[in-house]
Amino acid sequence: MSKVLYEKRGEVAYITLNRPEVHNAIDVETHLLLRGIWEDFRDDPKIRVAILTGAGNEAFCAGADLKTHVPEWNGVGPMLARSKLPDGFAGGITRGLHKIYKPVVAALNGWTLGGGLELALACDIRLASETARLGSFELRRGMHPADGGIVRLVNIAGAGIALEMELTGEAIDARRALAANLVARVVPQADLMAATEDLVARILRNDRRAVESAKETIMEVIGRPLDDQLRLEALLGYALCGDNPEIVKRTEQFFDKADKGRVGKTPTAL
Repeated sequence: MSKVLYEKRGEVAYITLNRPEVHNAIDVETHLLLRGIWEDFRDDPKIRVAILTGAGNEAFCAGADLKTHVPEWNGVGPMLARSKLPDGFAGGITRGLHKIYKPVVAALNGWTLGGGLELALACDIRLASETARLGSFELRRGMHPADGGIVRLVNIAGAGIALEMELTGEAIDARRALAANLVARVVPQADLMAATEDLVARILRNDRRAVESAKETIMEVIGRPLDDQLRLEALLGYALCGDNPEIVKRTEQFFDKADKGRVGKTPTAL
């Protein structure tokens, strides 16, 4: 059985970390498998969204499998940092392949620790089961996140919770993660995949080019001065308006009250 399961259903790719015996920790082999999967997901024109989760009911991902990664780092010195810059973690989705503008949704079905937290934060939207726990334990091992864990934690939840989680090395539960904007929704374990698929259906009802342009815009404006943010938003947004024939068709659907997922007095099916 492969250490990562990869299945395509319609326009959705399902990616499952499949090492439940080690809480879905990512060893070097799994990292390389994920690299190929992310590249295939990026390049397949039929696939629009990915759902990422972990096998079993205990863990989404416990991070790097230190049995294989620590020997790789031992004795290499500070040049390790330069050699890792293009590569990232979990196949490069944290850095290197992070500019995939197709949405990636994470279903956090349990412990989400260390590199597993970095992987979850590299996804665009996260849903969590009530049993999920999120933490960054690297400082206990003499290191700290280096694959986007600190950067995305600060960007998503702010410096306060980043300092608390990193400096204490303690995990937070799903409800605290929801309050900190680290996850979008918390649901019972049994409902996690159904809730994730429902959210993905709401992404798929939208125009593909608009979705990917919106994600690109959000990723590009983070950390820039306001004037630069506004300029980028206008350039990308109006470029889409001037070059997307779907706008006319979808506007007519709106006027005809026939667009997908409409609510209120004239509801339509999602």
